[in-house]
Amino acid sequence: MKKEKIVGILGGMGPEATVDLMQRIIRLTPALDDMDHIRCIVDNNPKVPSRIKAIIEGDGEDPGPCMADMGRRLESWGADFLVIACNTAHYYYDAVQNAVKIPVINLIDLVSNHVKVNFPEHDKVGILASPAVAMTGLYTKRFKKLGVEDIWPDPDYQESLFNIIKEVKKGNINSNVQNDYTKVCENLLNKGAKIAIIACTELSVLGGGLPINTIDAAQVLAIEIVQVAKNQKEPEPVY
Repeated sequence: MKKEKIVGILGGMGPEATVDLMQRIIRLTPALDDMDHIRCIVDNNPKVPSRIKAIIEGDGEDPGPCMADMGRRLESWGADFLVIACNTAHYYYDAVQNAVKIPVINLIDLVSNHVKVNFPEHDKVGILASPAVAMTGLYTKRFKKLGVEDIWPDPDYQESLFNIIKEVKKGNINSNVQNDYTKVCENLLNKGAKIAIIACTELSVLGGGLPINTIDAAQVLAIEIVQVAKNQKEPEPVY
């Protein structure tokens, strides 16, 4: 029997989102005992330089070198493949992949391909993400190649969504935050999107019950991790 692979998780961006991903991995793993679960080596590192300061404000330290160092350490500790538990941080994907000899799953490619394969009837897809994901064009570029239009909330709603993400980072997920989140989703519906990607791991923490059908990037990633670790598939190729 083929030996299970060990996943290395670049986490801490933010910490709660990383724990949420690990819980998803545990729930998705068919297990009768501890031994059936997947070995995860996790660097839950909230000290990674701010992606917001680097991308949105433009005056922050480059997170790339820190993430590359995390990748190298995870590889040296025995990880067979890596994942980055943050959509925005995929702006620095190349810095991590170039620093290691093991595969790094690209969440943006993974989710975009998942949408194209499983929801081919949708040529418009809403994106629920931080402004940094919009500014870097991470999903926009990928979807353009696939012939899919990405729909973003109107500016006021995008600002509201950014505030929701900040509240989750503070540990605040009260009913006001949930209500604001629902309104953002309604705005996407009004703009013609019938499905939306939850493309921020902080938003994944808030769960479902939304007025729009959603594809949670964190869930797609967790499924991929389990399948790769259990040797049910190889990591998606990078485009």
